[in-house]
Amino acid sequence: MEESKAMRKLRVCVATCNRADYSKLAPIMFGIKANPDEFELEVVVLGSHLIDDYGNTFRMIEQDDFDIGSKLHTIVRGEDEAAMVESVGLALVKLPDVLHRLRPDVLVVHGDRFDALALATAAALMNIRILHLEGGEVSGTIDDSIRHAISKLAHYHACCTRTAEQHLIAMCEDHTRILLAGCPSYDKLLAAHHRDDYMDIIRNWLGDNVKEDNYIVALQHPVTTDIKNSIKIYELMLDALISFNKRTLVLFPNIDAGSKEMVRVMRKKGVEQHPNFRAVKHVPFEQFIQLVCHAGAMIGNSSCGVREAGAFGTPVINLGSRQTGRETGENVLHVRDADTQNKIYHALELQFGKRYPCSKIYGDGNAVPRILKFLQTIDLDEPLQKTFCFPPVKEWDISQDIDHILETQSALAVDLGGTNLRVAIVSMRGKIVKKYTQANPKTYEARIELILKMCAEAVFDAVHLNCRILGVGIGGGIIQHNELIHGSTFCAAELGHIMVSLDGPECMCGSRGCIEAYASGMALQKEAKRLHDEELLEVEGMVDLKKAESISAIHLINAARLGNRKAEAVLRTAGMALGVGIVNILHMVNPSLVILSGVLAAHYQAPVQQVIDQRALTSAQSIQVLTSDLEEPALLGAASMVLDYTTRRIY
Repeated sequence: MEESKAMRKLRVCVATCNRADYSKLAPIMFGIKANPDEFELEVVVLGSHLIDDYGNTFRMIEQDDFDIGSKLHTIVRGEDEAAMVESVGLALVKLPDVLHRLRPDVLVVHGDRFDALALATAAALMNIRILHLEGGEVSGTIDDSIRHAISKLAHYHACCTRTAEQHLIAMCEDHTRILLAGCPSYDKLLAAHHRDDYMDIIRNWLGDNVKEDNYIVALQHPVTTDIKNSIKIYELMLDALISFNKRTLVLFPNIDAGSKEMVRVMRKKGVEQHPNFRAVKHVPFEQFIQLVCHAGAMIGNSSCGVREAGAFGTPVINLGSRQTGRETGENVLHVRDADTQNKIYHALELQFGKRYPCSKIYGDGNAVPRILKFLQTIDLDEPLQKTFCFPPVKEWDISQDIDHILETQSALAVDLGGTNLRVAIVSMRGKIVKKYTQANPKTYEARIELILKMCAEAVFDAVHLNCRILGVGIGGGIIQHNELIHGSTFCAAELGHIMVSLDGPECMCGSRGCIEAYASGMALQKEAKRLHDEELLEVEGMVDLKKAESISAIHLINAARLGNRKAEAVLRTAGMALGVGIVNILHMVNPSLVILSGVLAAHYQAPVQQVIDQRALTSAQSIQVLTSDLEEPALLGAASMVLDYTTRRIY
């Protein structure tokens, strides 16, 4: 009997290769284990976890009460380039049997290690879905190539920063399969770095006499693309630390090519016997973050220095090129050409004992819930074959796909105006295929109901008009680098509610002095009615307003055109208010051009230009104000965002 889809648990295999990736994977593993009704967890351990020289760190996984389903000895000793290649080959020989036995729905792989590349390669060839953590980042060594290669093999991505997300999209990964989660290790470190027993941990690793903020944590790894230079930097770092004469915890380097030579340098310098130094192979992550959090400085080239240490404001000296491309907080001082002991020593003098603002570039402490929710959305019935979102290379009219030949790629655009609500079907070429207009209701609920009703009508009509709707765009927003800025609550760019006066007219939003309260069509209609009620609107040459069904902004404009000074004053005030608001916008985003649209644009052009000339900073005074002669620019702009966004990601 086929397993019920409703009762189906997701079989998740987490594979960990070393102490560093376990610190990122462990929070996810705990989260999976805490949800047994949703997930089945399998743990595979390989790589340096199983080597005594690197601390046999698989034991900390067992101490965390995880059942290790498979232990694979995959490291060929030698710590050189050939040994790394042979280790990848050995892993590829051993992994198929394990993956075939476990049959996971999803394999979770972290980062940029050669072991992880073997995992991703094996899983991809065996048709196992892959979730890759920390893709899209840039560090500056061979790790970049490995990381990006894993991203191309992976089916899903949980990345840490907005920049990494944009890199993955630029690499043609499907944006619907990318989660901006933050770094999972931040979930633990942000919750745990205020432990009351941190001094006990510091004394346990560094001795009873050491004080908070008065010791150094050093962790330097080899750079496999420049082993000779990285060993030289390591030697200079140790010399500088010996001269600096502070208590220092030195962690052994990882297993990359060149690590054996680094250990030789460390022993040649007598670090393990030096009274100021404590050299260790491994520190449990929960204790390590306490040591980093309360250190006077961290030095080396570990990703921990440019990622986790920033969350504490710990001063960091980053040596060499291994983390060149990483995003960092202001706590990191880079010594890229660490070619002298004095340069490193001077960096220690500058950084030691400082405290910096805490940075959350890499996470806010909620990565694991996001990742678990993301895993739950994986549809195992979806085709396994990856699709890449390449940019279009052909004109639409020469497409050889029958769907594109027979259908017009289109968007629904919505313009929520003060007076009217408009919806339009807009084609790829900017043609308004059909437009719908209704009076804008007064309440929020009625507006939403009407928008949905009008959009449903347009979608129904689109079928008969042979239009394929790719999405819906609502007018109003700020576009930067072809992307819509959403804001924290998806309400960015309420430009109409920029306040230009503290005691101006009341706005529909409940505030006073908004641009909309001065310069919108409804605001002018309100002023026109006021003048009409006071019998101050009519002038010679105007039609008899007593016969008009309703007074509108057009009547105010006509009165001003015929010399009505009261109407002129209203338009002048509205134009100046709009101009002041636009000056504020110029000072924030510094565009190259201002384009006004709508029936009032021609009346506002001159006063807005005048306010810019008089009140804008020198950098913005040369900006020209133009009026748009496009048909329905708000609708076209909203549609263009949908059409650009979707077509960039379809191919």
